[in-house]
Amino acid sequence: MMTDVVEQNGGVARAAADTPDAAPTQTDPASPGTGTDEPAAAARIVEIRERIDQIDRTLIELWQERAGLSQQVGATRIASGGTRLVLSREREILERFRLALGADGTQLALLLLRAGRGPL
Repeated sequence: MMTDVVEQNGGVARAAADTPDAAPTQTDPASPGTGTDEPAAAARIVEIRERIDQIDRTLIELWQERAGLSQQVGATRIASGGTRLVLSREREILERFRLALGADGTQLALLLLRAGRGPL
């Protein structure tokens, strides 16, 4: 799966969505992919993006771990005769993310919950 990203300079960067470590390929040879031709600013942007990429890798690992743990909880609950979902627990998670991150937090929590239990 490929994702197109239109940069501010009008160029299109393409990266494989399934490979988080893949660097975008630039179509604009005048730009080093930073949106600036100023060397010091470009170097700083590259440095910051390296840290962003580290964070993204960690988020992906944590997402996968969380989803697996949530699936284990659900399987254990069902195997013991319990319900598929515990709505009070889901509301608690939604509220925690909403308080910390606002409306975007609610959306993130919904995605996390779905990753662990599947669609409703």
